[in-house]
Amino acid sequence: MADDDFSTADAGASATYPMQCSALRKNGFVMLKGRPCKIVEMSTSKTGKHGHAKVHLTGLDIFTQKKYEDICPSTHNMDVPNVTRKDYQVIDVSDGFLALMDDNGETREDLKVPDGDLGKEIEKKFTGGEQFMVSVLKAVDEEHVVGTKNMTN
Repeated sequence: MADDDFSTADAGASATYPMQCSALRKNGFVMLKGRPCKIVEMSTSKTGKHGHAKVHLTGLDIFTQKKYEDICPSTHNMDVPNVTRKDYQVIDVSDGFLALMDDNGETREDLKVPDGDLGKEIEKKFTGGEQFMVSVLKAVDEEHVVGTKNMTN
């Protein structure tokens, strides 16, 4: 028993939890094709000859904005990702990585500057000397910067 290493245990909260298909709502989150998605469209077909109503889900990947679709019986369970959003203050941008500080003064430097317009906006604001925050969305062991907001002092 001495071989077990429990030094990196977490609270045991799973990355996803089950929810009945019929209980899902538009703008909620769901796992489609193994990706965390925000539901943008939902339609229910009525029960057929053998009596299962189907739910047709369309969702956008919360990180890549790619569109995913799925159909499941309304009585079945779908996985819903635990999505958390946290704001960090940007303290440095170097080599394509962000140095961030949270409310408790904890710092982290493991998040990449996002691609595209958002990344350009972050670098422009930082080089302009602005004080601003970034919103970091976390789901299924994946974290991405999804937005910026100016700090109110």
